[in-house]
Amino acid sequence: MTSHTNQNLWRHACQLQGQSDHPSGLPPMLFLTDNARVDDPLAIARSLPPGAGVILRDYDLVTRGQLADDLSVLCRLNHLLLLIAGSEGLAQQVGAHGVHMPEYAISQIAPIRHRHPDWWITATAHSAPAARRAHQAGADAVLVSPVFSTLSHPGAPTLGVRRFTAIARASGLPTYALGGVDAQNVHRLRGSKACGIAAIGGLANQIK
Repeated sequence: MTSHTNQNLWRHACQLQGQSDHPSGLPPMLFLTDNARVDDPLAIARSLPPGAGVILRDYDLVTRGQLADDLSVLCRLNHLLLLIAGSEGLAQQVGAHGVHMPEYAISQIAPIRHRHPDWWITATAHSAPAARRAHQAGADAVLVSPVFSTLSHPGAPTLGVRRFTAIARASGLPTYALGGVDAQNVHRLRGSKACGIAAIGGLANQIK
């Protein structure tokens, strides 16, 4: 069942996507798995509204293959998009909708695009030059972070809405706001050129 918090975030995310200069066809809201912060990613995925998306990270998780299988089944049943971070092979194995590439692997996007022209491919970027590289490599969208303070990187400098907006304008791509986005601050992204939101704790905290 979709939680009240997720419904609120979903509503704001849909509004952002409707105002975006770069409509992508991708979900307005993405949940990123994080084994260090989310004990049960399947529970979070079940709480998402149809049309949302899931990005499986947890690169070093011993049971990553099984989690990918479980998420693939759940996403098909609940009409969610599934992207596998950093692994073309695992994405193929479980029948995911595509891949998500961390900033350091942006150079891998072009060959993956060549092999899988029908896949969705997103990337993470922490600066305007990285976002532009993702565009040039053929990504469909970029996740720019950290917009706000986040427990994933405690104490790390944040972009803030103004710098995020500048990066979104320069990227040439649909740009998701990632990092510390939650029900209390999502309204600050209005007018930021975000095409949607990507979150971990913002979607997970209400289930703990």
